[in-house]
Amino acid sequence: MLAAGSAGRVASGAVFTKAPIPSFRWNNLVRYSHKRLSLANYSTGTQFPKPRSRLRRFVGFTTLVIFAFTTGALIEPARTLLKMATVGIPSDEETLTLFQPSDELSQQIETHIQTHPLALKYRNAEGYTESRPHMKFPTEVRGRHLITGALLGPNRIVVPPLVFQQESGKELIAITYLGQEVCGHPGIVHGGLLATMLDEGLARCCFPVLPNHIGVTANLSIDYKKPVTADTYVVLRAATVKHEGRKAWVEGRLETLPDGDEEPVVLVEAKGLFIEPKYAARLPSLYRAAS
Repeated sequence: MLAAGSAGRVASGAVFTKAPIPSFRWNNLVRYSHKRLSLANYSTGTQFPKPRSRLRRFVGFTTLVIFAFTTGALIEPARTLLKMATVGIPSDEETLTLFQPSDELSQQIETHIQTHPLALKYRNAEGYTESRPHMKFPTEVRGRHLITGALLGPNRIVVPPLVFQQESGKELIAITYLGQEVCGHPGIVHGGLLATMLDEGLARCCFPVLPNHIGVTANLSIDYKKPVTADTYVVLRAATVKHEGRKAWVEGRLETLPDGDEEPVVLVEAKGLFIEPKYAARLPSLYRAAS
């Protein structure tokens, strides 16, 4: 009985604990978890970004090209104005000495214009200024101007136009010689050049009456009366007929340069409306002077 009781007490008072996890099982678990973690990191690290689509690359390249072109277009005019500001704008009187004939024909044409009775008349007239406005552009800029660049030279507009302008802006007279290389039909001066001459002449005539002495063409009407033959002198006459605020209305014509008692022949007639831009006051004074 005692033995049985003792055995019963031992059985009832026994303390049971969890069996320890064998070390080899724990090590295998850690090793397996580390392997999975390493594989996950390796898989994530080796994923490369997908290449951009052709459309995105095209859009990016096009944007870059447009940006570069726009930047260049904005910078170049600023550089041109900077050159003009650095060099300075010649006075009306100084422009008369800036052209030197380069050959015998140019010298003959220059002498004929300078000594013609029409030039002598307005040179001595009160209230008129004599100049060669196209010579106000600095040498670095002249090549980019239509008249002083592409059109001025031998067999074209041989000498710069000689201009007499009334200081009040009411009248302008310009004498020009047109050579053989400004034709449309053989031997006939191109109508587009004649329109350009009238556009410039009529605009320049009215500049003094505008608040800031500069304007742009709003409307130009041309009536061609007779063909203009090459190798000939022409006279541009313009008159401001009306002006209100920033607007000026001008009429003009191209006619032959008469010899002796001849009457001039009207070749082309024109009417134009010129308006000063609202931002004209903010333009550099050198720009207005060159115009």
